[in-house]
Amino acid sequence: MSESILTLQHDLNPHFEELSRVEGSKALEQHPLYQRLYSEIQKILHGYEVGYFAPEAKEKPFYRAITWNVERGIEFDGILDTLKNHPILKEADLLLLPETDLGMARSGNRNVAKEIAEELKLNYFFVPTYINLSKGNGHEIQFDGENTHAIHGNAILSRYPIEDFHRIPLHNNKDKMKGKEKRLGYQQALACTAVLPQGKVRLICAHLDAHSSKRHRYDQMQTILKYVDRLEPIPSLFGGDLNTNTYNSRHAAFAIFGFWVRVAMGVRYVMSKHYPFPDKFFERFLFKSFEKYGFDYKNWNEPGASTLHYHVEDIKQFKNLRDIIPEWCFKFIEWALKEQGGKCSFKIDWFAAKGLKLVRAGENFSNHSIIPTSPRVVGDLEFQGRKPSDHDAIVADFRIN
Repeated sequence: MSESILTLQHDLNPHFEELSRVEGSKALEQHPLYQRLYSEIQKILHGYEVGYFAPEAKEKPFYRAITWNVERGIEFDGILDTLKNHPILKEADLLLLPETDLGMARSGNRNVAKEIAEELKLNYFFVPTYINLSKGNGHEIQFDGENTHAIHGNAILSRYPIEDFHRIPLHNNKDKMKGKEKRLGYQQALACTAVLPQGKVRLICAHLDAHSSKRHRYDQMQTILKYVDRLEPIPSLFGGDLNTNTYNSRHAAFAIFGFWVRVAMGVRYVMSKHYPFPDKFFERFLFKSFEKYGFDYKNWNEPGASTLHYHVEDIKQFKNLRDIIPEWCFKFIEWALKEQGGKCSFKIDWFAAKGLKLVRAGENFSNHSIIPTSPRVVGDLEFQGRKPSDHDAIVADFRIN
């Protein structure tokens, strides 16, 4: 079956310019235009897309899952080439993809999740998080053209049938109608069930807020896990971008204060002992939530392997960070990272699972052509001299008990 069920069509674009002039969500709620459009806006934010493009797939002795923040889908050709041809990622059966655009100029006005699913012959489930009133932030405003659907969200793709669709709204920590990038909406996790030949597996994909405090990320995780805990208990796989950067990024002043705290702790020490291991101290309560609800994260990730890498000479990241941190701070960041060659890495993308059997490298599956791998970060991805995303992908192989 080749089909896509669309519930995200709208005619809101002519009103974006006027809405974008409103400063703050409280003022927006009182605005006559917003009140008139409220029902249509909520219809989009409460909607989703499901597409079925996968042929019938055979049973396997183990299955491969990846989670990869694909950075909106801006480098679409590189993303698609990587998923088609990378020796490890091309064998993925289940893909949890935070940050997928639908009709944004920065990503060529593509329906990123649907087009990846069509090209790879997978089924997909997409949930919107924001209706963007602008073209984005940082360097994204420089892209040619205008947004069409202007929707950003998260997606799950599967080689096997999917059913039982859920969206899990997450409370905003920052007013999305303040600042340069104005948006309607909120982050939403999504969950669905993949029907594998040996049984059903619940897939959960999340992208926690970037401009948030450690407490807010913890609260968002609690919201997701509490919701999932009320569903039918079946084996479950959680994956996504948790933004576990160890900082309170809700406001520039908090981020700057946190920066100097870490300088005082010792730059080299923090970069080797905390950024790759946020569960050890700064973000420990978030990770205790996994354990509270029966999820194992410790065995499902490559220990100490970071997934987001910053370099002071990377102009693109500099422009995005400048939307959060005052420009004068970058001189101090350069100074702090001087002994590290200007580089800094964070572990912010994670898997967690319960009721599934992890498969590791070296296990023998003589009846299967794919060689299993232990949980790992797949980095150094490149297509035609460009990175397909600012994040590395992570992979885990598993079987159903």
